[in-house]
Amino acid sequence: MGKTDLLPGTLDMMVLQALTRGAFHGYAIAQLLRQLSEDVLQVEEGSLYPALQRLELNGWIEGEWGLSANNRRARFYKLTASGRKALRAETSRYRQMSGAIARVMGFVVTGLA
Repeated sequence: MGKTDLLPGTLDMMVLQALTRGAFHGYAIAQLLRQLSEDVLQVEEGSLYPALQRLELNGWIEGEWGLSANNRRARFYKLTASGRKALRAETSRYRQMSGAIARVMGFVVTGLA
């Protein structure tokens, strides 16, 4: 499938959600998002790593160096209390926005029929 653009803020929200499952390094986060989306979302390194840096600067995640499953040095990220709070707020905003879009699209489709 081709490139899928995300709404602004959606990647951050999905990374925070992925980290509710535990600490992961960047590649594992990308693989988890791909797997959970049934291969629809393929997050590129050029998007993921700036998002991880931004989330860490915001204090929403913490990173620490460790060894990956294949004995490579990797930075593992975990969710902070502040990150959990931000995730709740972003999830609420996302649900409100996606509900509004769904209502508009339902109206438009109905109006065209």
